[in-house]
Amino acid sequence: MEPEQLKVSSQRWMSGALAAFSQGPVSHDFAVHHAGVAAEHLLKAYLASLHPALIVEGQDFNSLLHATGHGTLASVDLSRAKTIGVVEAHKRVHGLLRKQLPIDAKTFLPVAVARNGVAHLGIHDVAEVQTVFTTCLRVIDPLLSELQIDPKIYWGDYGQLHDMLIAKHIEEALIDLESKLVKARAIFAQRYGHLSPKEREVVLATITRPQPSPTHGEHVEEALCPACGSRGGLIGETHVLAGDEFVTFAPYAFACSACSLDLDGDEELGDLAEEVPIDMPIDEYYADWEPDEDMYRDR
Repeated sequence: MEPEQLKVSSQRWMSGALAAFSQGPVSHDFAVHHAGVAAEHLLKAYLASLHPALIVEGQDFNSLLHATGHGTLASVDLSRAKTIGVVEAHKRVHGLLRKQLPIDAKTFLPVAVARNGVAHLGIHDVAEVQTVFTTCLRVIDPLLSELQIDPKIYWGDYGQLHDMLIAKHIEEALIDLESKLVKARAIFAQRYGHLSPKEREVVLATITRPQPSPTHGEHVEEALCPACGSRGGLIGETHVLAGDEFVTFAPYAFACSACSLDLDGDEELGDLAEEVPIDMPIDEYYADWEPDEDMYRDR
């Protein structure tokens, strides 16, 4: 549960992952598995740097005893302590480092699937190897900064390979985004190009009103569509930062009913992904919130 030990372990696993990746498809199963372990250990290193209790299973009392410095009272050895999985580790860190870690749960999930597939069944989706591998690199990069780890030391002899994979990802992401925008503009022109400006304004006014989310904790804000300029819905989660008197809105997706543009994740949202405060006091915004009785009963 020591952050320093987890940092060293992460670097060792990543060195093995990069070596395997550079050997080609014959070793790609090792690459995705080792990269997933490296990402998990560095995620946990960050949490443990705040407090070791943040990486243990909350329901396991013996693990909590070890994490809080009372291991002598535990009935099992430290080696048998139960810690959270990689998905939960990412979820916790992403909640703390929203701006620094632009990899949401949906984007990160294939990492866990690939790593577990190799570990438990010896299989993985060969079509997703580079995506999974690059996602691990993108998760690790901001954590190196947060943990004050020198990237040159961490990546070692594979720094150039890391840079090439990140650059290729950025290029592909930009191409995918531009393809979405071009398609959305074509749809908009097909649907409304024959209408006069006045007619178009009337039609769009009736169909571009974002609907509120039925899920509490989610929020929808109106925003202009980057493809057609119509009013679209910016969907995100709300949270309250320590010391704030207002609710903060963190967007994660955008949808436009006028041109069918659908953006997902910080990379596609661009400037739309910026967190903004909602001009409403916390008590007023959450006035109709009721606790989940099942959740509290489970706890």
